Amino acid sequence: MQEMVSTSDNHAVNVAQEVDECQPPPPKRPLNGDSREDIDRDFKFSDRPTLEELHAMHTRFVKDRDWDQFHSPRNVLLALVGEVGELAELFQWRGECPVGLTDWSAKERTALEEELSDCLIYLLRLADRCRVDLPAAALQKLAKNEAKYPIDKVFGSSKKYTEYQ
Repeated sequence: MQEMVSTSDNHAVNVAQEVDECQPPPPKRPLNGDSREDIDRDFKFSDRPTLEELHAMHTRFVKDRDWDQFHSPRNVLLALVGEVGELAELFQWRGECPVGLTDWSAKERTALEEELSDCLIYLLRLADRCRVDLPAAALQKLAKNEAKYPIDKVFGSSKKYTEYQ
């Protein structure tokens, strides 16, 4: 039993090291919400971990705990919906929020990061359990949306595509 705990502890340390190595660099300057430059500035995700790396880390996490038996597509979807509900609670009753959530406290931002991460992890798990190559499917969907929402017809409009065809 001690060997199993030791192996599991070593694995936890390895995963923590993988995550530490994948930390995004700190922003060059914080968003202050006061200028168009802040709003229009392109936001970029860190290069690592990739979706496939996250998928592999979480798959290993699940296998190490023998949780595959509980992860039917339906169960994972319901868990995802629950996490989306927890994410929604962070925004509930707040009114409109500025881009960058500049009026949120560090504690609120940490809660947001955790709930968004839970949603992403469950979404990746659902794609895994349904055998959907999520990055490839997202590329196909983006291409479909390009055709569905031509710039010359929709620029600056929030109308649904059925309203301008």
